[in-house]
Amino acid sequence: MLSLCQKAGKLLSGEFQCEQAIKSGKAKMVIIAKDASDNTKKLFKDKYEFRNIPLYELGSKEQLGHTIGKDQRASLAIIDDNFYRKLKQLLDNEEV
Repeated sequence: MLSLCQKAGKLLSGEFQCEQAIKSGKAKMVIIAKDASDNTKKLFKDKYEFRNIPLYELGSKEQLGHTIGKDQRASLAIIDDNFYRKLKQLLDNEEV
């Protein structure tokens, strides 16, 4: 699903782009790699709590990057409502 989101242009990756999407209100969901640095995790956790944006820790930086056809990525931001709803449904069902 992340790959489709990337191809549709509805996914931003990298700390700077994700942070800008959160600040501008475009981000519907943020995904952080489990092996991201503590500073990166704190940065996004502070922002998601303040703006009430769903945050998930998923996979490694290498896995996230590979999934979207790029190098390692520590953070991804979903900027489309439809992709957000589907990904949230998939991720919430996986955690059960």
